[in-house]
Amino acid sequence: MNTKKQCIFNWSGGKDSTLALHYALQDPELEIRYLITTITEKYNRVSMHGVRESLLIKQAESIGIPLIQIRLPDMPDMETYDRIMHQRLSILKEEGITHSIFGDIFLEDLRKYREDKLSEIGMKAIFPLWGRNTKLLIDEFLKLHYITIIVCAQQNLKNVCGKIITKELIQALPLNIDPCGENGEFHTFAFEGPIFKNKIAFQLGEMVFRTYNTPNQNIDSDLYNEEVSSKIGFWYSDLI
Repeated sequence: MNTKKQCIFNWSGGKDSTLALHYALQDPELEIRYLITTITEKYNRVSMHGVRESLLIKQAESIGIPLIQIRLPDMPDMETYDRIMHQRLSILKEEGITHSIFGDIFLEDLRKYREDKLSEIGMKAIFPLWGRNTKLLIDEFLKLHYITIIVCAQQNLKNVCGKIITKELIQALPLNIDPCGENGEFHTFAFEGPIFKNKIAFQLGEMVFRTYNTPNQNIDSDLYNEEVSSKIGFWYSDLI
């Protein structure tokens, strides 16, 4: 009889997801059945990160865990987002999935939101990186020989967009920027390291700038919607 917790892993393709999955795969109590990624249907790209669907698929193939894409409209409001997620997770619950794993580190309101929504379906959340020091986490990520590139950065961080993360790059970040970008300052694409069977090949494309509406409350750092209070800009470095 299989007594392991049947899990889905919320995969963004970035460094925090990678490190959280690294540890989750080492936990003998967990069985990870699927990687789950939200895709902006209009662009066929990972929500907020802007990474092409084709590269996401290559990541999942290299990891060796089946990928489920949850397709979302561009800039969905929270009601739409919650409805789509509830529908898809309810189907997975019927397959025997009991737990959902996240790479979040310290955003308390986001954790509560995830736990509350999962409890409506009868599922529980697991946070392998929760409460860890983000400076130590990025150091650990690099020491494990993972490699990741910044694909999306807030407008004041244009100089790091498209750059591979190194110890020197992290040390050069402004003091108010979290070393893991946990407050949404930047997002990454991991392409080499222990959980990948092979390196994901890509080329750097053009850099573009986009603006989004920001919410009065941060419900999900990957979604900027509802109750607009201001605008925020991001640079994207396309990977081809």
